[in-house]
Amino acid sequence: MFTYSTKGTCSRQILFNVDAENKMHDVRFIGGCGGNLQGIARLVEGKDINEIETLLAGIRCKGNTSCPDQLSKAIGEYKAAKTAENNL
Repeated sequence: MFTYSTKGTCSRQILFNVDAENKMHDVRFIGGCGGNLQGIARLVEGKDINEIETLLAGIRCKGNTSCPDQLSKAIGEYKAAKTAENNL
């Protein structure tokens, strides 16, 4: 399970899995608005991470980011970590 520490949102962390076909699973937000974040988690379940990253990037709430925007950033960090891991 990949863990991302959020910045600038009510949620503190995002946890998720990605399968071999780049589909997102088991998304969990720690902290934040429970109902809204459960909704986001259900909507992205089984979707391609590249599609999710593009769709959610740039959504703003308080400040200059949001929980959906942070999920897009988490996906970017996940992809960078996988690329680094594959280059070892």
